[in-house]
Amino acid sequence: MMHSTLLLQWRSPPLPSLHPLSLPTRSPSSSLSPPPPLSPPLTTFSLGGGGCGGGGELTARERRQLRHERRESRAGSANWREEVEERLLHKPKKKPRASWTEELNLDLLARLGPRWWVVRVSRATGHETAERLARALARGFPDLEFKVYYPSVREKRKLKNGSISIKSKPLFPGCVFLHCTLNKEIHDFIRECDGIGGFIGSRVGNTKRQINKPKPVEVDEMEAVFKQAKEEQQKADQAFKEEEQEEHVNIRESIKLKDKMISRLKKETSNSGKGHKSLIPGVPVRVLSGPFTEFTGRLKELDLKNGKATVGFMLFGKESFVDLEIDQVDAANT
Repeated sequence: MMHSTLLLQWRSPPLPSLHPLSLPTRSPSSSLSPPPPLSPPLTTFSLGGGGCGGGGELTARERRQLRHERRESRAGSANWREEVEERLLHKPKKKPRASWTEELNLDLLARLGPRWWVVRVSRATGHETAERLARALARGFPDLEFKVYYPSVREKRKLKNGSISIKSKPLFPGCVFLHCTLNKEIHDFIRECDGIGGFIGSRVGNTKRQINKPKPVEVDEMEAVFKQAKEEQQKADQAFKEEEQEEHVNIRESIKLKDKMISRLKKETSNSGKGHKSLIPGVPVRVLSGPFTEFTGRLKELDLKNGKATVGFMLFGKESFVDLEIDQVDAANT
């Protein structure tokens, strides 16, 4: 290792000589001369054992070469310049922003091709408006390929008279989906249809003129709409099926209960009819209890199933029929 020797030499400025105090006399011809400037201190450096051309330091060219070698060693076998150029080539370029006049031009929407659009309609009459829009487009643009989709669920209800009522429940009230190639002519035609409130989009333009530019619906969003409509329809059908099964079970239970009641009544009437074998329609009978006690009349009809007996009485010269319990009447000859 080489050591350098540094020699510093300092020379102080000479001190001014002291003179006795004396006041100078000024004369018109005399002039003041400035004092001589002080000489700066002299500093000398002496570097020993090497200089710019010595072997202790690297030149600028050698340092650049070392940096280049280190950069290439870090980049590996591939050239780092090629990697940078490849990244710049594959870097996505920003699309140039359209001017406000191009944004207002609805004919440029035809460049997008067939897309799904959302049309605002009334919530109450959305289904009728969708059908009216489809008929108007078919009549106004016979060569146009389009689809009108109003997502809804067909709910079934069974009425008391046994008939089935079907009612459509919209999934997105106030929205109708239209699939077509849109331009300004079709856009203005749809806007003028009855019940149409315009397209769903965004405001574009400047302070002088602004319009509501339709915004297309992405494909994945429409697939989600179709999937949701299918799932909701399956749920509604399953609920109606379960309701029908529950109703059938209730009907079977009510029929069984009715059969039990009928069999019990038959048994009771058969037991009660054993003591009234003499009660035959047309024979005279006598009332044993009730408001017509001790009245006599003629047995008109006997209903053993319900335990009723229809008896005819002569009241005010006219025969009147009264329904009584079988236990309240008996044959008049007994």
